[in-house]
Amino acid sequence: MDTPENPPLQPLRLDGHVHLVGDGSSGSGCWLKLDGLVRQLQGRLLLSAAGLPSACLRGGLDLAFESRVAKLLETSNLDGFLLLAQDEAYRSDGTKIEGFGSFYLPNSHLFGVCRRNPGLYPACSIHPARPDALEELETALQAGCRVLKLLPNCLNVDCSERRFLPFWKRMATGGMALLSHTGGEFTLPQTNPDFANPRKLTLPLEQGVTVIAAHAAGRSGLWDPDWTNQLEAMAAVFPNLYCDNSALCSPNRWRTLPALLSGPLRDRVIHGSDYPVPSGGFGPWLGGHLSWSDWRASAQLENPIRRDVHLKTTLGFAPETFTRLDALTGLTSAWSARNRAA
Repeated sequence: MDTPENPPLQPLRLDGHVHLVGDGSSGSGCWLKLDGLVRQLQGRLLLSAAGLPSACLRGGLDLAFESRVAKLLETSNLDGFLLLAQDEAYRSDGTKIEGFGSFYLPNSHLFGVCRRNPGLYPACSIHPARPDALEELETALQAGCRVLKLLPNCLNVDCSERRFLPFWKRMATGGMALLSHTGGEFTLPQTNPDFANPRKLTLPLEQGVTVIAAHAAGRSGLWDPDWTNQLEAMAAVFPNLYCDNSALCSPNRWRTLPALLSGPLRDRVIHGSDYPVPSGGFGPWLGGHLSWSDWRASAQLENPIRRDVHLKTTLGFAPETFTRLDALTGLTSAWSARNRAA
């Protein structure tokens, strides 16, 4: 029974889209691969945006990235961050596509980071075609994890394949939400861009999984398809479909902002920064959604995650966008209950 001494738990204000990256230097099992000059340049730019020296690309990234994220939380105006794991790419027959992708971050390392740092909460990543997918999903559920992150277009996941039904059903019964990339992708190599179409998420939605369409299915590059209208139509059918506003203050994704600020998705939005993807406000200013003075004021905030919160608030996103993820999933209480003694 709720009493003044035991008030009802209030959902926490979260950044629901924060990447964790490592290089395996601490024995974490992570790997980072930046092939070619373009990927190396991207890596340096992202490290700079993250507030880390480029020397981390030569070693020590595991601990440096963990320390940086923990310090950003201390100086943010949020209660916590949802950190994302990253699985490897698999073929439809369950065999691994060796060496594909730019980075891998296993669930075991993610869980360790979150246990060591109060206020950091995990989103596991499990390719449903893995031979041990259901076993790994059960391990994550028992650990108190309540969000699963996938980049279907990068990991080669066709979420509409019916052989994944047992996986989606277990997620639904376990109360685990699916945070799935939708729309274009510029930063990471892709196996099949069409797998980022939100229509591919119909099957897990039909099984009762709470689905969060990252980036609201908008464009990244100029020539990407824009599937936000499809997402709006799907939201009218599925009350368990949400989206996030991650990276929408970057120079390449700001075009999706109007749909989330005033369209039918406005009450389904979850806050996310997409750190370490840069969030500087130039794109929203360029599109006429942010005044020059507000853009320049945001530039004075050194913490990039706090800056993103300031920008999203100034743009007009409702306070509920910051608490909606925790209210939907109960992820902070589930993780804390299982790991309080750790």
